Amino acid sequence: MSSPQIEIQLIAALVAAACAIPGVFLVLRKMALISDAISHSILPGIVLGFFITQDLNSPLLIILAAGTGIITVVLVERIQKTGLVKEDTAIGLVFPALFSIGVLLIAKNANDIHLDVDAVLLGELAFAPFDRFLLLGIDAGPKAAWIMGVILLITLVLLYLFFKELKVSTFDVGFCLLPLVFLRLFCITG
Repeated sequence: MSSPQIEIQLIAALVAAACAIPGVFLVLRKMALISDAISHSILPGIVLGFFITQDLNSPLLIILAAGTGIITVVLVERIQKTGLVKEDTAIGLVFPALFSIGVLLIAKNANDIHLDVDAVLLGELAFAPFDRFLLLGIDAGPKAAWIMGVILLITLVLLYLFFKELKVSTFDVGFCLLPLVFLRLFCITG
């Protein structure tokens, strides 16, 4: 196996581990589709961020994408709490609507820009080894491996810090996680 093939497999393993940790809790809460919904529904945030900055590397894209992801979760929760539909149906209503808004924004305002569907919507792991992380002029490997390593580390730290809260909120439907997170962060507990 060549070095780029090993790097691709390493990046894929880091992504799989980082996604599997919160994924377990989503599956147990019967909300496995929410990750797919968020990944698709952030498109309007990315598009709006690009229209504002005209730069694909701007942090505003990430901020607006995260905001759109939060809007997705809030809308899904609100629709589900009406009692008219189940969680999976609420997810199925929200994310196609937001994704469609993103596609319409691209089609209406950026039809002269070439967007490769595979690279933009799906990503292309095979290109990850070409984007290198240089540390003091020394090649430290692909940037994607470092980024995913940091994300995996953050996920593990958060799992360690909030495992009890995640466990309780997963198995007790009426339990609200947010107040405990704030209590744990801002209060001194014995």
